Amino acid sequence: MYYAPHNEIVNPRARVMIVGITPGWRQMEVAIRTARRAIAEGDSPEAACGKAKQAARFAGPIRDNLLGMLDELKLSAHAGLPDVRSLFEEDDSLLHTTSLLRYPAFVDGRNYDGHRPGLSGRETLRRMAEEAMSSELGLFDGPPLIVPLGRTVEGLFRRLADERRIDERRVLWGFPHPSGANGHRRKQFERGREEMERRIAAFFESRG
Repeated sequence: MYYAPHNEIVNPRARVMIVGITPGWRQMEVAIRTARRAIAEGDSPEAACGKAKQAARFAGPIRDNLLGMLDELKLSAHAGLPDVRSLFEEDDSLLHTTSLLRYPAFVDGRNYDGHRPGLSGRETLRRMAEEAMSSELGLFDGPPLIVPLGRTVEGLFRRLADERRIDERRVLWGFPHPSGANGHRRKQFERGREEMERRIAAFFESRG
């Protein structure tokens, strides 16, 4: 596990919270490069972390896959946005991105995928994830819509919902991990599509 600066920033006003497993190598490289440049230009550490977050969050093809699925679920229409990409651009005040493991984790030189070893079966990893999520969830002005990316992330939120630490109605259950390596992404998305769109609509209707 290595340090990267972009998950240091929490947006308490967010209406959408997207949660991955852990930042990957590409996100780590972009975040550190961006923060180094910002500090060299005289930015404060907090401002540098903010710029790193904007540049690095789900950087690369994974962001395109993620936005494509959110677009198909009509998130922008329900949230009153011009388009879903604006969440990462001019309307990013509505977005909070984070990871179960706040800092980049690798196994045998590869991005940790949550399965080998399984996060739920490793007490240290599971405790780190639960503490990170519990801490972040307590910082919001109002509860956001939670988008857990993939089954590993969803599993932790199932635990939190079962323990009544979050309202299960504001979680987008069944959302697949947007990695290109997830060959079942499309099938999983289509299986849960109708219910996910219903949940998005209900969430934003309840928020007015």
